[in-house]
Parts: sequence; C-alpha cells; structure tokens
Amino acid sequence: MSAKRIRLNAFDMACAGHLSPGLWRHPDDRSSEFATLGYWQNLARMLEDAKFDGIFIADVLGIYDVFQGGPGAAIHEGTQVPVGDPLLLVPAMAAVTQHLGFGVTVSLTYEQPYKLARQFGTLDHLTGGRIAWNVVTSYLQSAAVNLGLDQQIPHDERYVIAEEYMEVCYKLWESSWEEDAVVLDRDAGAFADPAKVHPIGHRGEHYNVPGIALTHGSPQRTPVIYQAGSSNAGRSFAARHAEGVFLNGPNPQVLRRTVDDIRARAAEMGRDPENLKVFAMMTVITGENDEAAQRKYEEYRGYVSYEGAMALFSGWSGLDMAQFDPDLPLQRIRTESAHSAIDAFANDPNRTWTPREVAEWVGMGGVGGLVVGGPQTVADELERWIEEGDIDGFNLAYVVTPGTFEDFIAHVLPELRRRGRIWDEYPAATLRESFYGAGHALTLPDHPASAHRGALSGGRSALDASESGDAQVYSENAGIRSFK
Repeated sequence: MSAKRIRLNAFDMACAGHLSPGLWRHPDDRSSEFATLGYWQNLARMLEDAKFDGIFIADVLGIYDVFQGGPGAAIHEGTQVPVGDPLLLVPAMAAVTQHLGFGVTVSLTYEQPYKLARQFGTLDHLTGGRIAWNVVTSYLQSAAVNLGLDQQIPHDERYVIAEEYMEVCYKLWESSWEEDAVVLDRDAGAFADPAKVHPIGHRGEHYNVPGIALTHGSPQRTPVIYQAGSSNAGRSFAARHAEGVFLNGPNPQVLRRTVDDIRARAAEMGRDPENLKVFAMMTVITGENDEAAQRKYEEYRGYVSYEGAMALFSGWSGLDMAQFDPDLPLQRIRTESAHSAIDAFANDPNRTWTPREVAEWVGMGGVGGLVVGGPQTVADELERWIEEGDIDGFNLAYVVTPGTFEDFIAHVLPELRRRGRIWDEYPAATLRESFYGAGHALTLPDHPASAHRGALSGGRSALDASESGDAQVYSENAGIRSFK
C-alpha cells in the first residue's frame, strides 16, 4: 500500500507578520511588502515551482481590540493590521501561474450571497478552476460594529444563517445557467439562450434572491469549499459542506478528536468521510540539520512580541488575556468568538497551558503545530501528524517570509519526495481535481451543491419571466434585459 500523499498549502495573509507577531522586524522578513504585487507574484511563482498544492489566504474584517480593552497593542505591533483584501490578490497570482490553487477566506456574515457568488464565479473563470472559498462567519466584535451591526451575531446563529447562505450560492452556481446556455451564435446574434438561463426564485428566512446568477457556469461551478472551525456548530457545518477542513491544534492528539468527530458526522449525513480533506496548521523551522534549525529557532524567539501574541489570542478567543494571571492554567470559557482558539489548548491531554505559555507558542505560527529540525526530523514529524491525526496535509505558516518557505522547499521537500509523500508534477487541471482526481472538476454526488446542479433545467427561464410580466423584477435583481 502506497503512502498517503501529503498535501501542502502555504498559509499567508495580506498583512505584516501574519501569525508570528514581531517577526516582521527580522532583517530577512519581507512580509511588510504585502501591499505590493511583486510580493504575491514572487511567492506564487516560488510555490508553483516547488509544486505546492496552493496558497491559503487568511483574512479578518476587524481589528484585534480585545487585549487591554482596545486596539493599541495590535496597531503598535502591526498585528494583522493594516490588512488588505484577499480576493484582490488572486488575479495577480493567477496571471503568473498555471496550476497553483488559491484558497481565500471570506466571511459570509458581511457579504450578500448574490454578490459573493459573482465574485467567486469570476475568480473560478479567471483562474481556470483553481479557486477555493474558506467559509467563515467572523468572530471579531470590531468587525460587527464597523459593518452595520450593533452587536456581533451569536456564534451558533451565525451558522444557522450560513446554511441558507450556502443554499443560495449553490443555486446560483449550479442551477441558474445550464451547461450549454452560452451559445455564441454570431450569425444569429445570440450570445446565450434565455430558455436555458433560470431565475433561482429563492425566498427564505434571511435572504430573498429571485433572479439569475450574473456569471455563467465556470470550470468548477461551485468553488472548492473549505471550512475552518471546530465548535459544535462548525463541525456540523464542515461535515455537511466542506471539501477541505482547516484545523488548528498543538499536537495530533488534540486534532484527532475533532477529525474523528467531523468524519463521523459526515458519514451520518450520507457523505464519504474520506472526501473531506483535512489540513492542519503547521510551522516548520528547518535547516541543513537539527542543530542549524535549533539555532534559527533561538534567533527567531528574540523577535517574538508578547503583546502582539496576546492581542491575537485575545481576539481569537474573545477573552482579554490581560485580565488573567499569565502563570495560572488556561480554562475553557465560552464566548461568541472562535471557540477553536480556546479548545486547541484547553483540550490538550498532554499538558496544561498557561497564558504565558500560549503566548510563547502563538508567537511563532499561531495555534498550530511547530516543528524545529533538519529534513529527516521534520519529515518524520509531518508523517506522524498525518498518521496519528488522520489528516491529509498542512497549511504551512511562516515565521519569516519568504525565508520559511524557501527553507522548507530547499531542505524538507527533497526528503518528502524521496519518501514518496508528495507529487512530482501537477496532474490535474482544476483545484477540485487535485482533491479527487481527473474528471472531478464539479462537486461529488454526496456534496449538497450537487443536488442543485441542473435542478432548474426545463423549468421557468429568464424568457418565461419576461413573458409573464416579471421581467422588471428579474431585471432589477439580476441585471438582465427583458426578452420580448
């Protein structure tokens, strides 16, 4: 039996330092150049040359203002602020690559599904089917108040809203435009056949979307769906919708409980649990050998910002860590923020964590795993996580960029390749085909999006709408002209 292929994404964000607060000060770090095209295009070229599966881009829509009761620490330390729009980075990187996948984090809480469906439909076209959506519901109170809400929507209610949101998007992507709706008949002057374009007629508790999708069927139609959340509601959402699951934990034993639970829930919902590809966050500090990697680790430690790390963790957890004794055990406390932030440490069976220890860990790579060592040591540890955690790959965070990725490519990839753990060439055309194999550009039959594919064929069309006098409604809501 051949060894499972290890899937690799680079993990980044349009900000300085991302998950290593304070490391932007290191002389080898270039993350402060995040607002330039060159930064992203150079990174994309490097990752594609190394045959990475993709780049996974994080995002937040607010400021980390929980620690010490305000945003001062985050602003001073450059902790994920300023931060750019991740969707706008993709075309620049797609233009200089042919195979690299792009996973983009976008919160559905603050976007109308009709608009977001167009954005991802456009990106799927422009990338040739290399786009994924990491579905999040946002956890920062600062995002809520700056985007029109008086108070953040309660955690589990956000996931209830998300269920209807996904239904609207699936209808728009999968059923509005039939496969052969675009005819490009120059002689007849017909770009598309209105009989094969359908208003989705959605009327629900949270969204009313009567019209047609603004983008026609793209290579994947529905982008690959990622989900990153380990709360009870998040696990159910992942089991139902996710094709890629992104989890955090300091060791594979912590992850395994969540992985087993999500896979079991997926099976109960009629999905093949192996169709969910699980990615763990991991930070790798490596060099020619263990000693060189350890020296690098000790050097990096001197740049970690304690306040920046606490600003991050306070924002993730919703708890002002300045209020807790830094040397007393961290307790599981429920907030309306990201439950996974506390659970990653409070559920650790191997040790009890204090806030000070959490800050030291978070300071280099966030709440995921950390491995320091030469090629063999790192490869052994990654294989252990794959087997003991029942995961499929890693989102690799950086300590300094591009140095962390360059070191991994130079030292660890050859060892993983020697062990038969990574691919030598890109075998697939679309991102979803890299998950499931050639010929699977569209969602698999057990995915809920597939239930909407072609569901409106032969039914009410844009032409019917205009003939029945409903053209004004669909014209205003979908931007189409009436056909008389």
